[in-house]
Amino acid sequence: MFLPLFVRRNCLTSSLRYLTIRGSCSKLFVGGLSYDTNEPVLKNEFEKYGEVIEVKVICDHKSGKSKGYGFVLFDSEEAAASALASMNNQLLEGRNIRVEYAQPKSGLYQNQK
Repeated sequence: MFLPLFVRRNCLTSSLRYLTIRGSCSKLFVGGLSYDTNEPVLKNEFEKYGEVIEVKVICDHKSGKSKGYGFVLFDSEEAAASALASMNNQLLEGRNIRVEYAQPKSGLYQNQK
């Protein structure tokens, strides 16, 4: 009687710990982008898998040119998982892109400006 409750509690705890370490399950990192890929193009490709809340292509502060990576935030974890499974290692504007779950920022540079 106590064993199943104990096992369920440990499963839940380890799942929550994994989510805390990994961060949001609905935000994806997209690397290997063409330097010409912009936010509307990225949104258009990823909204096939669900509602996209936000798209951000990271650009150099001085030149304004893309750094070749960005982030896509979905409204659900299911949509993000579907996009990750379908889009990873696919061709986008002539480049094979890499799609992963986004990781939280490390504390090393977070407070420096």
